[in-house]
Amino acid sequence: MRTRIIFSLKNRGAYVPFHHQFLLAQFIRGLLLFGPDQSFKDYSRFNFSGLKGQTKVSRKGLHFYSSKVTLVFSCADPAFRNYLLGQIFGQKDIQIGSLHLVPDSVEDEPPVTLGEESRLLCISPVVPVPAGFNDDRGKRFINPQSDEFSDLLYESTLQRMEASGRFTAEELTAFYRFQIVPDADYLNRMQEMGKKYARIYPLYDNDVKFEVRGYTFPFTLYAAPQVQQFIYENGLGYFCHKGFGMLDMVHNNPAYKNPRQDAAYA
Repeated sequence: MRTRIIFSLKNRGAYVPFHHQFLLAQFIRGLLLFGPDQSFKDYSRFNFSGLKGQTKVSRKGLHFYSSKVTLVFSCADPAFRNYLLGQIFGQKDIQIGSLHLVPDSVEDEPPVTLGEESRLLCISPVVPVPAGFNDDRGKRFINPQSDEFSDLLYESTLQRMEASGRFTAEELTAFYRFQIVPDADYLNRMQEMGKKYARIYPLYDNDVKFEVRGYTFPFTLYAAPQVQQFIYENGLGYFCHKGFGMLDMVHNNPAYKNPRQDAAYA
């Protein structure tokens, strides 16, 4: 289930870094680590976007000028979802970057039904390779139009589906069809305009900083409906519980029509 968590912004004009998912991940980690239900302390089967609202870009990052700021949160476990929402709404004032936020309301997104072919876009960067301490392999560029790119994301998806315990070995074996086909016109336009669809992003694990290469572009996914649904609910690639890999359907996101709004995806 995907949920929009809406906050009131107390200090309009305040800012966060362009990519601020690591700040949100640290906030969520704190709620779980010091929350009353320690059974959720290390829970990681969830996904979230960056903060959304009326923004302007400066050298400091994204400045928010709307009275409301929204976070899209996704989790297939209603018990964890309700627990985390209770923890968030128990906070009177939340600081993310220089933003002072007050929890306002929650809206559940309507469910979607995905078939064997879906047009999707990244509303947070997709990471196809895991990061390691003092290891640059996670920053290696991989051509998103290559088979390697699809194969890496297929492997990580099957591993996560198996770890979820929701699928039998026979079902997992049947999910052999998996192909990501990027929108070639979009990639070409980005290159012609001198804009990047692959960047290096920070993330933290146990207070240790890592860097990974994330990709943001629209693509068509060919896979079994169960795989499509799992990805839509849980994200694509590595570090989804740290704010990476959240996707949206192309027709749900008007920013796709204008490549100049690439910043809105990350």
